[in-house]
Amino acid sequence: MSGDGVTGVVRLEPEIGDRVRGIAGGLGGASECASELERPELLAARHTGDIALVHSWEMVTAVDGPGTRMTLFLSGCPLRCLYCHNPDTMEMRTGTVERVEDVVKRVTRYRRIFSATGGGLTLSGGEPLFQIAFTRRVLAAAHDAGIHTAIDTSGFLGSRLSDEDLGNIDLVLLDIKSSDPSTYHKVTSRALQPTLDFGDRLAKAHKPVWIRFVLVPGLTDDPDNVAGVAEIVSHWPNVERVEVLPFHNMGADKWRELGLDYQLGDATPPSLESLEAARETFRAHGLATY
Repeated sequence: MSGDGVTGVVRLEPEIGDRVRGIAGGLGGASECASELERPELLAARHTGDIALVHSWEMVTAVDGPGTRMTLFLSGCPLRCLYCHNPDTMEMRTGTVERVEDVVKRVTRYRRIFSATGGGLTLSGGEPLFQIAFTRRVLAAAHDAGIHTAIDTSGFLGSRLSDEDLGNIDLVLLDIKSSDPSTYHKVTSRALQPTLDFGDRLAKAHKPVWIRFVLVPGLTDDPDNVAGVAEIVSHWPNVERVEVLPFHNMGADKWRELGLDYQLGDATPPSLESLEAARETFRAHGLATY
């Protein structure tokens, strides 16, 4: 491994690069990925964003932003949301180790499709800001290539983004779990304020935002909580739309497989009536809501 002494970019020596490609190609299991990422040379490469642990990829339409999108799910998240449907992304243990140049090459390959459909690249997770150096480099490269970029984030780590980083992001999908700090902590095990601070910063920067709010019966569906989220969001003039998403327990099996305590085993999806009532609350605040 070597650095150029100017940019701080770490260059993997050929034998290390081959090892990284081997893991990314499926030669190593999840536990092996975790142990490999702890090697000093790979830790350094993660620090510079040369590599990242990628959970999965998807090509989707009308999800995770406008048009046809490539969504890149990164491993690692500081939150512990009770209804997380990908709990295997919480820890840095599941996925493939990918090199930033390989990811950028794969993304730019779909430039024509993105252009034709008004789509682009969305970085999700987990939490894309958890592996901030890699996220920063992918966003910059994609944006420079003329590809629409978006991040799907809780906003908890929003302070990690510099103003330059924000300039490389065309859309923020911001997940707001609750308006009440105690409920937010119950849902995520984290504090609400960093998300609110990030939302305020995005508003000042006039950065387009789509809000996502998950309606969970018995947890986030209290009318006062919904009204509180709507009140917060209504003060951000850069919010283009709100998506009220119904809770589902399709991730329950993953929780059990990982030996985690799934606390929402008895919870059921919200009724269509309660979903529509929540959406009407947001609409009453002048927000385009779906």
